[in-house]
Amino acid sequence: MQKVIIIGAGFSSLSTACYLAKEGYQVTVFEKQNYVGGRARQLKKEGFTFDMGPTFYWMPDVFDAFFEDFGRSTNDFYELNKLATAYRVIFENEEVIDIEDHLDKIAQKFEEIEKGSGAKLKKFIAKAKENYELAIQDLVYQPGENLFEIINGKTATKLPLFIQTIAKQVSQVVQDEKLRMILQFPILFLGATPKTTPSFYNFMNYADFGLGTWYPEGGMYEVAQGMYRLAKDLNVKFILNAQVNQILEKKGKAIGISLKDESVFYADIIISGADYHFTEQIIPKKFRQYSDAYWRNKTFAPSALLFYVGFKAKLPNLEHHTLFFDTDFDEHIQSIYGNPSWPKSPLFYASFPSISDSTVAPEGNEAGIFLIPLATHLDGDDESTRKTYLHKILARLSKQVGRDLKEEILFYESFCVKEFKEEYSSYGGNAYGLANTLMQTHILRPKLKSKKLKNLFFTGQLTVPGPGVPPAIISGKVVASLVQKYHPNITNHKIENHERTV
Repeated sequence: MQKVIIIGAGFSSLSTACYLAKEGYQVTVFEKQNYVGGRARQLKKEGFTFDMGPTFYWMPDVFDAFFEDFGRSTNDFYELNKLATAYRVIFENEEVIDIEDHLDKIAQKFEEIEKGSGAKLKKFIAKAKENYELAIQDLVYQPGENLFEIINGKTATKLPLFIQTIAKQVSQVVQDEKLRMILQFPILFLGATPKTTPSFYNFMNYADFGLGTWYPEGGMYEVAQGMYRLAKDLNVKFILNAQVNQILEKKGKAIGISLKDESVFYADIIISGADYHFTEQIIPKKFRQYSDAYWRNKTFAPSALLFYVGFKAKLPNLEHHTLFFDTDFDEHIQSIYGNPSWPKSPLFYASFPSISDSTVAPEGNEAGIFLIPLATHLDGDDESTRKTYLHKILARLSKQVGRDLKEEILFYESFCVKEFKEEYSSYGGNAYGLANTLMQTHILRPKLKSKKLKNLFFTGQLTVPGPGVPPAIISGKVVASLVQKYHPNITNHKIENHERTV
């Protein structure tokens, strides 16, 4: 039985651990925090519960497929509900558009705003569905070892879609600026801009309008905990409060890890689900695959300023997921990718899980989670700046609610670039990984298997297939398949004569 060490306990690591344990590998996960789930963590305070990381449950088929691979279902681990209103979008002058839970309803709404757009939308989503099915069946589960993994008769017909951009394609579907912003919104989940993202990625529009938006009771934290319970059932061992300081090497092979407390553990295979750049800093320099210049020149998904706010009363005129697009979209995007700076009038996303789930806030109260996308490597992250942006959010939220909310805040906590670096060792403080641009797709992303150090593998949002929770789960499955390919499990395998093993 081969011994595997996995660094980090986020979604990709949990996925990897489950798949390898199922195949008989002896798996131990080391996590520097005192909890499992990575960014899918919780903040509990004064009777409130907040998801501190991801809050959107999209692509339910990926979660279903994961649990089904182990003869289980999502229902075995958490209760899932489809939101009747997927999300509300608020524009200038408090104009509101609700995206409901069925394509026919959404098309009708489009038609009311722009004559002829309803039929065009349905054709657009039909094409997006084709791309989604192609991506899931032929692309995202490929390990990115060579280009021929993704070139076949079906994908060859899609090559023009990698030249045209989402922004260009959307402009051919609708002319109304508000409708364009709605169709371009899902691209933000890929950490990129509509003007630089290949139109093939419109499959995210099918994930949005076709598959819908769901909510796991208790929040996304419950999904990570479900995967954790599955891993425990498969005899995966977890060691928490264990910060890895170094990946040990012998004769060009990764043989183990040392922790901050100087304890040492050996294994046959090392897999890192931690930040890719961070991981390469803890291996001997000559075995690092990517230079500092390589990372500096990559296009990263945004960082974020997050607020977790407890309100003393219920807030009207909002939905569980609410997007505030009441300022200039392009101006905010420019502050992230063009001239990195703090946005003057930021777009922001708000989640009010207590609208759907009475367990996450005391009766009569509201739990609010707010996210402002920011550039990576952004200076000036201090308490004064954070308070300034909280006041900006509250002013616009108050207009929507119809009353001044400054006196209705029981408490708030914030999380920004500083914490992304400190808590997650995140390169540049990024929140989502590498953007899915054309030049950062498939084989052009950092490799799952180290080219320089034998027995070392990577998984997560900085490698294949990309950012987001479903891709992270897929990444775990893909790297597990690579481990089985290069290091098939051997019964009664004996590790080299080292002092300590896991």
